[in-house]
Amino acid sequence: MDREQDIQITYADAGVDTAEGAHAVELIRSAVRSTYRSEVIGDIGGFGGLFNASAFKNMEEPILVSGTDGVGTKLALAQLLGRHKSVGIDLVAMCVNDILATGAEPVFFLDYIAIGKLDSILVGNIVSGIAEGCRQAGCALVGGEMAEHPGTMDEKDYDLSGFCVGVVDKPKAIDGSTSEAGDVILGLASSGIHSNGYSLVRRVVVEGHEHELDMPVADLDGETLSEALLAPTRIYVKPVLDLLRSGVEVKAMAHITGGGITENLDRALHGRVDALVERGSWPVPPVIGYVCKAANLSTDESYKTFNMGIGFALIVSPQFVDEAIRNLEASGEKVYRIGTVVTGTGKVEYR
Repeated sequence: MDREQDIQITYADAGVDTAEGAHAVELIRSAVRSTYRSEVIGDIGGFGGLFNASAFKNMEEPILVSGTDGVGTKLALAQLLGRHKSVGIDLVAMCVNDILATGAEPVFFLDYIAIGKLDSILVGNIVSGIAEGCRQAGCALVGGEMAEHPGTMDEKDYDLSGFCVGVVDKPKAIDGSTSEAGDVILGLASSGIHSNGYSLVRRVVVEGHEHELDMPVADLDGETLSEALLAPTRIYVKPVLDLLRSGVEVKAMAHITGGGITENLDRALHGRVDALVERGSWPVPPVIGYVCKAANLSTDESYKTFNMGIGFALIVSPQFVDEAIRNLEASGEKVYRIGTVVTGTGKVEYR
């Protein structure tokens, strides 16, 4: 036999460090446990996450609602700046806000981290952000995967995916089918760009300006561009669920993500009504205005690229509007009356 074929090549020699993986698990253990609800069975490290669904039997017709998403190219900015905690919050937000639009309560979450070379400290920072997002949403982080990809990813590169499951009682599910002309559209303020549009953001305000990212910017009220761009996506779960449980009649909801108001609010409409949105009825965050100006975007293009300051929208019966605003503001949300529902064909129109 050829002598070279007798040489042992281990998994570590191939670029996969199982010891570092075990260390990462230990570092994230307390963060994961901090998200647990009473329904969680077992502990971190099992082959599957277990969740006791017996509480759902009190519902008339429990429906499971699932969602999956990522953070997109915002991760490239986090990696450039070496700031990794906030993107974990973004990951949770993108998933839980989506299923919230059906009226579902997110109950558990799983993550997938693909990384070029496993760094337990880096993974610990990412997962601590994911755990914070889960705490904000009230859902349990019941499992996940850290996959080391030597040879297919750069050592310091990573990508994130999230998976969320929630539950709603079918009679209380929200699908927009009952919305009608005269209903009012309420918008909940975003924290900035959230997690969509970062390919454009990086093109116009990051590439070639890396040395300026940590300098205060007058157009951002003195905030640095890095702070404004990495502000985590808001999680609307607890305030909106509190509103739904209060008895306020909410007919439709929309998570405003990629495609902006134009291409997300229409998903909450049936084919007999339009959403007439009043531009100027809420403030646009400075960072969004800054990027739109740098990209020389038209108003229409801006509204179908960024959230423009509205991260979540609700369609509410007119008689419940004041109560809804009071309820949401008491939960700490900034609420704006941004438009009305009119007879139409399922489109978003502006005035």
